[in-house]
This record gives sequence, C-alpha cells and structure tokens, in this order.
Amino acid sequence: MIWRALVTLSAICWALTAVADTTAETAIRNALAKWTEDFNARDATRICDLFAPDLRYDFRGQPERDFTAMCNGLKRALADRSMTLTYVLDIKEVVVSGDIAIVRLVWTSKVSREGSPQVTETKEPGLDVFRRQTDGKWRIARYMAYEAP
Repeated sequence: MIWRALVTLSAICWALTAVADTTAETAIRNALAKWTEDFNARDATRICDLFAPDLRYDFRGQPERDFTAMCNGLKRALADRSMTLTYVLDIKEVVVSGDIAIVRLVWTSKVSREGSPQVTETKEPGLDVFRRQTDGKWRIARYMAYEAP
C-alpha cells in the first residue's frame, strides 16, 4: 500500500514538473517571437525587455558586453533609417530546469543599405541562458553567439 502511494506521488510530481517546464518553454518561445516581431517592426519601446539587467554576452570574439551595451546597440540600430535590418528566428532546442533555461538557436539577419540593391544575409548560431526573474518573466541573462562560416 505504501509502495503504491509512493509511486503515485512520484508520478504526480513528475507530471507537475513536466507541466511547469512546458509552461516555461512556451513563455520563452513567445518572448523570443515577440522580440523578433518588435525588432523587425523597428519598435524600440520594449526592445530591451528580453534581457536581464545583469546580462553578460559574448559575440564572435568581441569583448564581453553587458545590458547597457546591448540596449544602446539595439536602439541605435533601430534608429538608423539608412539601413534595413531584419531577423528570422530558428529555435533548435529549449531545455528548462527550474529557474534556468538554455535555448539553442540560429538568428538569420538580413541587412541592406539605403540606395543599394545588395542584401547581406548572415546566420548567427547561439546559446542563450534564460533565468526566471523576480517578476516571473524569463529573460536572457547570458548568451554566446557567432557568425556561421
């Protein structure tokens, strides 16, 4: 009898964890999709909301940067009307464990300059580490990315 109760309790705990992980994964996927939509629409009002205040990131061997550098760069890019920059998101995998999640993804960027027919496309594989914040939202706390060859 006790054995059956323990098995039942274990199954319930496993099911609750799976539901929590699925909810977290959905929230993260939605946050990334919303960010992509806002960026492509040049909507800078919430463009930094995807990132945690303690953000640290590395891109293609450049010096480590923080939240302020990220936000300033994003706002500058969105304000520059002499170029068009769009992103397409391809999420490869989301792994959730408690208040931490790892997202393996590829961003494909397309850049064109005003007056030029040339469009440069770049694929940027990366690994984002999300952390659930005190407000319950999932934000990127760390990430590494590089240009694909």
